Amino acid sequence: MFPELKKLFMLDPDITFLNHGSFGACPKPIFDKYIQFQKQLEKEPVRLLAYDVFPLLEKSRDALSKFISCNKDDLIFSPNPSTALNTVIKSLNLKENDEILTTNHEYGALDRTWNFICKKTGAKYIQQTIKLPLNSKEEFINDFKKGINEKTKIIFLSHITSSTALIFPVEEICKLAKENNILCIIDGAHVPAHIKLNIKKLNPDIYVGACHKWMCSPKGVSFLYVKKELQESIDPLVVSWGYESDEPSHSQFLDYHQWQGTKDMSAYLT
Repeated sequence: MFPELKKLFMLDPDITFLNHGSFGACPKPIFDKYIQFQKQLEKEPVRLLAYDVFPLLEKSRDALSKFISCNKDDLIFSPNPSTALNTVIKSLNLKENDEILTTNHEYGALDRTWNFICKKTGAKYIQQTIKLPLNSKEEFINDFKKGINEKTKIIFLSHITSSTALIFPVEEICKLAKENNILCIIDGAHVPAHIKLNIKKLNPDIYVGACHKWMCSPKGVSFLYVKKELQESIDPLVVSWGYESDEPSHSQFLDYHQWQGTKDMSAYLT
């Protein structure tokens, strides 16, 4: 089985590829479809980008939403989880001494993003120490919730950690956040196709995942899920034609975020 599957990938056969988690690898049939969209873009760019792209994006969102169990209109595509989370983090109305509670196991790029925004707002990024090894999810929950206080406005947590591959009890933490009126943002970069993802069941406020890792999609496609009642609070990272659109769709969230200037969306469509 595995030798046959290996033939589907374009990886150098002289290298034993162990780090699939960072950037992933794309099988030939998927990569061929990706190239097909790129050729279509170059053959008739105006038709694809001005007319065809939005129905095609909807088709992609529909397929992804069924795979991760959410509504297709509650998610948008993004080049990577870092871009998706920057979109969210820069939209938050953080004030001085507000606290973002997280752990000491988060992805370094996002630690830097939170530190950046905290320097601008005066908010505080609190990294609750979670000691290893963990013997149970209850042990994690008990250690983590010690960091919650009246200043905690946001919980930010990895679903699967980048450095240790620990699976954190996200469903229980999302429930804990709601009980304390705290916004819950989940970094699920390593989750899609790695373990089963059911966003409806987890019930986060915001969830980000990568498609180029374990889903084996082309590089440059991730997703941002935002609960419907929060969508209008998320600003576009780049303001373009979707803002106060002359032809608005049924969703301001989609209008603001789906079009952010000319770009090759082949990875999204694949």
